[in-house]
Amino acid sequence: MFGINRQVYYRSIKRAKFRRTLAEQVVTLVKEQRIAQPRLGTRKLYHILITELKALKVGRDKFFSILKANHLLIHPKRSYHLTTWSHHRFRKHPNLIKELDITRPEQVWVSDITYIGKREKPCYLSLITDAYSKKIMGYDVSDSLSTQGCIRALKMARKNRIFKSESLIHHSDRGIQYCSDEYQYLLKKYSLKCSMTQNSDPYENAVAERINGILKQEFRIDTYHLELYLMKKLIDEIIKKYNQIRPHWSNYMLTPNQMHLQRSIKIKTYKTKNRSNSEATSV
Repeated sequence: MFGINRQVYYRSIKRAKFRRTLAEQVVTLVKEQRIAQPRLGTRKLYHILITELKALKVGRDKFFSILKANHLLIHPKRSYHLTTWSHHRFRKHPNLIKELDITRPEQVWVSDITYIGKREKPCYLSLITDAYSKKIMGYDVSDSLSTQGCIRALKMARKNRIFKSESLIHHSDRGIQYCSDEYQYLLKKYSLKCSMTQNSDPYENAVAERINGILKQEFRIDTYHLELYLMKKLIDEIIKKYNQIRPHWSNYMLTPNQMHLQRSIKIKTYKTKNRSNSEATSV
């Protein structure tokens, strides 16, 4: 009557039902992963779920399409808070890693402080990250920008070192916390070479800035307005997940812990688009 073959009609209904069932299975797998990592990106989800997706005969493009149709793609947010004050009397150090080729774990540590609180309950997270493996070696949550938070993070990082006999560079911005006499004394005591950014270009401390972005965009650490002791427990749990189960794109989808235990892989470098400095940097 309508010019459509009966077989074609029922076949199209069957295909639509199959696609809907397949999409529901994929969405269920994604939601299970995002219980622990609520804003994990699509490429990393595909890497984690690749065995299950192959069994369902879902490729990368179809996987992206299903997530897009179900509004499960992650849209990055942008926020900026100034936590660095470099106009101080303390000595500043040259940038030692600008042309350095990073080839092993615990060759360079990068440090930074990021704001994770609100005006009513300010919180600051001090991080020390291995530039090769992207593993967070030390961290501290504080309610002030005092040097003590950075010192506690440095002491934790030193305690977590594995390759203690090899040389190590500590790289940071020119913030007063890192230039202070107390912090510099500890760097000398621990036999760490001190390196600092020279300009306001974020690519001079690209790894530290990237880790800050991951923790804020994927783990939403700046959206919790809790008491300090609860924030410390929350950050403990999040950093464990980051180090142990989150695959890192620049690590060829290895977790930071896995990357840290080997030295045969050459790391990926960060893009140099829209930089104020035309010279390339290794990290």
